[in-house]
Amino acid sequence: MIESKSELRIRTALVQDAPELARLLSQLDFPADTEAILARWQDWNAAGNTALVLEGRDGRLAGTAVLHVMHVLHRPYPVGRISALVIDQGQRGRGLGRRLVAAAESALVAAGCGLMEITSNLRLTEAHAFYEHIGFPRTSIRFAKTLPAKR
Repeated sequence: MIESKSELRIRTALVQDAPELARLLSQLDFPADTEAILARWQDWNAAGNTALVLEGRDGRLAGTAVLHVMHVLHRPYPVGRISALVIDQGQRGRGLGRRLVAAAESALVAAGCGLMEITSNLRLTEAHAFYEHIGFPRTSIRFAKTLPAKR
């Protein structure tokens, strides 16, 4: 059942949300399962990271925004980043992404961030159009290289 926007509340993600977070992140084609999220949760959270979720009355999550605060040497203030934003496929197009981004902005401002950025895979062109539409111009290119796993 699709709930109305007013029936969904935004809150900070909890470790108990791991199964729902895995379900949502899998919709972005990230290989996420509950066990993997649980294995990373403690270190991820201890590093000061957080996520916001849109929770329905039934406990299912309609979306999530994964947040990071980075202290960088080249800026006089921390940089806030949404590294993953996903709205459940059946709930898209209803303004929920905009709500989550606004809540993320408030959280990052409260954390002292002076810049907010959103990272997105090159293949997610609809997401890029959405980000630009809500006031996030394309400002840089990010390069990535997979490194050998630490054993």
